[in-house]
Amino acid sequence: MLRFIFINHSVSDIIRANMATLKDFRDERLRKLDELKALGINPYPADSMRTHDIDVIRADFAQLEGQVVTTVGRIKSIRKFGKIAFVVIRDDSDNNLQLFIRQDDSRAQPDRSLSELNVPAELPLLDSGDFVEATGIVIKTKTGEESIDVQKLRILTKALRPLPTEQEGFTNKEERLRRRYVDMNVNADVKQRFIRRSKFWQSTRDFLNERGFIEINIPILEHTTGGADANPFVTHMDALDQDFYLRISHELPLKRLLVAGFEKVYDIGPRFRNENYSDEHLPEHIAMEWYWAYADWKQGMQLTQEMVRYIADHTWGTRKFTLANGMEVDLGQDGTDWPKVSFVGVLKEKYGLDVFNCTLDEVKQQLAEHKIEVEKSENRSRGIDKLWKKIRAEITGPAFLIDVPDFLQPLAKVNKDDNRLSEQFNLLLGGTEACKAYSELNDPVQQLDNFVEQQSMRDAGDDEAMMLDIDYVEALEYGMPPACGYGNSERLFWMLEGVTAREGVPFPQLRSEVDEVTKSIYPDIIK
Repeated sequence: MLRFIFINHSVSDIIRANMATLKDFRDERLRKLDELKALGINPYPADSMRTHDIDVIRADFAQLEGQVVTTVGRIKSIRKFGKIAFVVIRDDSDNNLQLFIRQDDSRAQPDRSLSELNVPAELPLLDSGDFVEATGIVIKTKTGEESIDVQKLRILTKALRPLPTEQEGFTNKEERLRRRYVDMNVNADVKQRFIRRSKFWQSTRDFLNERGFIEINIPILEHTTGGADANPFVTHMDALDQDFYLRISHELPLKRLLVAGFEKVYDIGPRFRNENYSDEHLPEHIAMEWYWAYADWKQGMQLTQEMVRYIADHTWGTRKFTLANGMEVDLGQDGTDWPKVSFVGVLKEKYGLDVFNCTLDEVKQQLAEHKIEVEKSENRSRGIDKLWKKIRAEITGPAFLIDVPDFLQPLAKVNKDDNRLSEQFNLLLGGTEACKAYSELNDPVQQLDNFVEQQSMRDAGDDEAMMLDIDYVEALEYGMPPACGYGNSERLFWMLEGVTAREGVPFPQLRSEVDEVTKSIYPDIIK
């Protein structure tokens, strides 16, 4: 049997060891495929006639016992003993069901046009991994196993490569990420993770929809990209013969919708940041942003508490989590507010820096003293942000970061109580920032000044500084109501799920390559 055991062996060693074996397995399955076709059986029919899912048969066994049902699934195992056989199948519910197959001379001849098999005689033409449809009577065998006494068995898909079993294991990280479809078949917890990921975004939608927000999808391709400090991907649109950017944020188009007269809007979808991989970041990921007209940052802070707790309740059914970095987080009970952390205060306390009056040299000195990289093109804002991130890594949360200097947030309103600060809050969780939100700047003159300053930083070599978006300034000149805006990515899901970024998405980007097994199977196609 082909083994997928990766302990203490490199991937290349395993591939070389398994190449011949996998080819033999595949050749044998191709032989069975040809035999099925020779019998007039279509191994890949387009239809199926399921009446009951496996979990329904299991849950309602007492009511269904003795009745005829039709169910489907992927074969996990086949055991044949003379004139009887036992086939175990599994469907999307991850429940198993035994098919009891016995010699029955009174059974009608199979209809080959429906891909029916003559069983148990033709059962050897099936393998683990194949998809089948079984029709029969719901019974309990002599050993007490809930089963279907099969009357008809159809093949729905012939699998040419064998799946490893749970016992054999499929644990090598590189192989798991490259063949996630195998990973989810073998490791049920991985499949369940992506069911929770779906619930995470569905509960986000439910929360916002229940509060009057409208989901409006906005463009991914932009002439000028903004709304975040990030290096964008660039592509070319042939139809217009112009370069476009893949969006790094949903922000500016959604705020244009506030200008258009909407009061509560959001969008959930991909965004792209041309940055390196890490345990917390991926160049492509799903994110959500909402914008709420006539609300300020304090109202947004309250809504954020309610939303994160709602999502936790409806995705995991708990508010207590152990994160991937080992930190223990408790989102708390309704009616309790998360504590607040002052950006200005904590930098003064930890580094002795007055962030409003310190010089670039003083910032560089602190960076060097705390063994943080000092870049040649270092500027004061970036340096202060690096110092903050070193402190942030030790804050478990949940807590809200406040008192963020105005010069660090070019899209936020100035705090009416201290014009050196922005009306901004960030959700601190597990040593990082899980969201960013603020009272939106809607003064077109001030916004243009901020954009000009950001563009000068960009021209000086800061690739993550915001671009000057004159179209957005023009939109603000038509008038945008006061508003609060909020954004979080699926990093919030990864954190609460307790996994790294690549483990938290179904198909992470990896360097493109074709393994030696596939090359050996298709030597004339893959050079």
